[in-house]
Amino acid sequence: MRESEVVAREAGVTPRQYLLLLQIAAAEDGTATVTELVDRLVLTQSTVTELVQRAEAAGLVERRPAPHDARVVHLSLSQRGSQILDSVHGALQGERARLRAMLDSSD
Repeated sequence: MRESEVVAREAGVTPRQYLLLLQIAAAEDGTATVTELVDRLVLTQSTVTELVQRAEAAGLVERRPAPHDARVVHLSLSQRGSQILDSVHGALQGERARLRAMLDSSD
């Protein structure tokens, strides 16, 4: 986990922002609500709300109201957020390969 934190910081995001971007990108349609992120990140509502506000201010995520309920906001990655996520993902390719090799050797 330490390497992902270092790579995330080098890309200009905090480790929590990186996890936020991962969770939004992994959502079924590339969008997530704060409530969904609370469950996925196992953080409090207020912590996720603040994390989203900071990510939005940094240009990492975009908000749009849900068509079915104006009280619900859908979050998606901005172009900058997608670029940063791709950058971190690429930089961690070696770490993922090492983890796969460790798992394969334990079989």
